[in-house]
Amino acid sequence: MILQIEQEMYYYMEYQAKYITDDIKLSSYEDKFFKSDIMFDQHMLVWFISGETKIIQADATYFFKKGDIFLIPKNQLATIINYPTNGLPHKTVVMHLTTEVLKKYYESVECQTNLQSGKKIYVYNNHPLLESCLASLIPYFDMNELPESIASLKITEAITILRTIDKSIDSVLTNFEEPGKIDLAGYMEKNFVFNLPLEKFSYLTGRSLTTFKRDFKRIFHTTPQRWLTQKRLELAHYEFVEKKKRPVEVCYEVGFENLSHFSYAFKKFFGYTPTELIENAAGAVKKNNN
Repeated sequence: MILQIEQEMYYYMEYQAKYITDDIKLSSYEDKFFKSDIMFDQHMLVWFISGETKIIQADATYFFKKGDIFLIPKNQLATIINYPTNGLPHKTVVMHLTTEVLKKYYESVECQTNLQSGKKIYVYNNHPLLESCLASLIPYFDMNELPESIASLKITEAITILRTIDKSIDSVLTNFEEPGKIDLAGYMEKNFVFNLPLEKFSYLTGRSLTTFKRDFKRIFHTTPQRWLTQKRLELAHYEFVEKKKRPVEVCYEVGFENLSHFSYAFKKFFGYTPTELIENAAGAVKKNNN
């Protein structure tokens, strides 16, 4: 799959997807809520039709709604939380810009690749050219068949528009390198909240799984899973005490799969439940104010 979904949680929700090709789909989440920790294997261009999304990355949080358009570059970790709104489903048009397609496209064009913006997500909200391109795909989702040539033309059109409105995007789209070996400690400290298999962390830090585990043990003096659990629980404790967040918010934002498992792990580590911590903190504040 182009989009690797590692952990998913559905709550009273029905998911539907219609595909023109493997790289273009109409995605719809009905009812309440969807949360997923994911890694993007390919660049992904998204146009919002309805609903809202919260995207949490290591150093930024984004909110998107109807009419918004954005590009998420490949090899990024993110927590995605989708919400229907105003009685309408969370619905988006999604276009994957694969390495194969981009290599073919750039064979015939001249570009500058020295303009680095450092952005994690590129936002093009309500841009008329991109919106027109992506909206034109809607009628094709109801067709039983679509010639591959038409789908290819639509992807080419989207890439061309991106390059026209954003001069820095060539540096992103022409980056065909695999992740190289990077600072393991720094990367894990920034990305421990993402609940992904160790194989993904090892790939993104430029290591085999065996080398990743060996380097991790040398740096942190414990196993990856124990370290990840402790870091997530310590962050959760901070979020409760300092930011007064609710358990259901903190659970998913720090990388746990469900609330019951989170509460069990929290009590095992600290000796009290999240609810007890919140109540005690509230009591202490009230006492100090009297």
